[in-house]
Amino acid sequence: MDIRFNRIPRLSTTGLYGAETQEINALAYNSADVEKGTAFFCIAGENTDGHLYIQEAINKGASAIIGTDAEVLSRFADTYAELTFLVVEDSKAALAWTAIHFFGNAQDRLIKVGVTGTNGKTTTSTYVYNLFNLLGIPSGFLGTTGIWNSKGKMPVKKSTPTTPMSSDIHQTFSQLAALGDKAASMEVSSIALDQKRVEGIIFDVAIHTNISEEHLEYHHTFEHYLTSKLALFKQAKSAVVNIDDAGMSKEILAVVDYQALTYSQHRDSGADLVWDNIRVMQNGMNFDLHYQGQSYLVDVPLYGEYNAGNLTAAIGAALLTGAELESILEVLPQMPQVEGRFQVIEGPESRKIILDYAHTPVALDFVLREVNKLPHNRLIALIAGIGIRDFAKMPKMAKAAEGKADVLVVTVDHPGYNDPNEVVDEVLKGFTVPYKQEVVTATSRHDAVIAALKESGPNDIVLLSSGCINGAQIVKGEYIPHSDEEIIEGFFLTQN
Repeated sequence: MDIRFNRIPRLSTTGLYGAETQEINALAYNSADVEKGTAFFCIAGENTDGHLYIQEAINKGASAIIGTDAEVLSRFADTYAELTFLVVEDSKAALAWTAIHFFGNAQDRLIKVGVTGTNGKTTTSTYVYNLFNLLGIPSGFLGTTGIWNSKGKMPVKKSTPTTPMSSDIHQTFSQLAALGDKAASMEVSSIALDQKRVEGIIFDVAIHTNISEEHLEYHHTFEHYLTSKLALFKQAKSAVVNIDDAGMSKEILAVVDYQALTYSQHRDSGADLVWDNIRVMQNGMNFDLHYQGQSYLVDVPLYGEYNAGNLTAAIGAALLTGAELESILEVLPQMPQVEGRFQVIEGPESRKIILDYAHTPVALDFVLREVNKLPHNRLIALIAGIGIRDFAKMPKMAKAAEGKADVLVVTVDHPGYNDPNEVVDEVLKGFTVPYKQEVVTATSRHDAVIAALKESGPNDIVLLSSGCINGAQIVKGEYIPHSDEEIIEGFFLTQN
């Protein structure tokens, strides 16, 4: 399409060299993805700067270069007068606003639900996705487990672990709208908010699950982390807020000037939605939901007390978008499990293997407490230090798990450029000496899963916490394919 760069709505420019209009076929922020007719955005990252790749982008056929360094862009413009060089105040914001324009404001054709929180983002946003589809509102999903439309998973490579880059978001919105989907549920991370990946999106519903210390390797202070998350609620039309969370709920309610539904597990909280009286069943759980002076029975094939709260948040989102509670309750018994979120795999000899992405101390504590409520002989739990995250969190994972399992297998997820042994040792620092349970170590997740399964016997539960991003382990910048499920299947096949 022809793009007049100085006429894109909300795009803040400070200079333009060369042609004002170009025929643009694609947007790219990675020079490796540039092809003929691409608009290339010079994004500054933690390790590199897109301005260093302008020549490569031009050589590969870029028609327009957008960046913040006027001196660099003007120098290239002297040589390539037929191209467009646009100087902007913020390349990340420029990418977002250009993507909105390039993809025809596809977001306007979708109900958009954004979920933020330290724990529960993936589960809650997936519950929204599944619930909307069950209610006959065809929906897509963008998050840690991939990109989905209402028919299933889409074969695309995600640009980031949780919330995609803005151009990828709007391309997905365009694809969903073209398919006929009417809604999109997405995880919105604090980093995505800070990096303006969701710039220009007005969410129909913003959901808050909770907040605790996380991503300090990026934010450096908890205050910056909280401020980043608050930004979501300044670009929304309504909200669902967990008032049991003391870390952020009051701050959210102080900034919203629109309809907000609060939820809680305490009857005396004054929340709009209250979940309590949870009963764990063989094939899931049920609980009481209190809303507008009435009490309702919720029956779902899901596990985990905290997931009752996540599901209640999803119910709140459906209510805010016009669904009737009776219709919601009718479809809840059909709710699928969430991939990697208290996902139960039945093993031989009445073993249960539970996959849960718990990767913060708070989440790990929650899931271990929930797993211990299930009938079992012994509990073997895998815990991990995440090499690409804050090292200060690693000993806290050990403290959160200590004494809550018969055997703890300590390993590393996504070592990145770190020595796996150093990551494991950092986790071990959090244990009391002597250990309160048996501790086994492994320097790769593959070996750790095998070690945990070898420790198990009849009627045992094996909890595999933390886990993979996009079905891979990140090692020295490479994404190495990995699947816990494939390892589990292969292990038990060899035991027969």
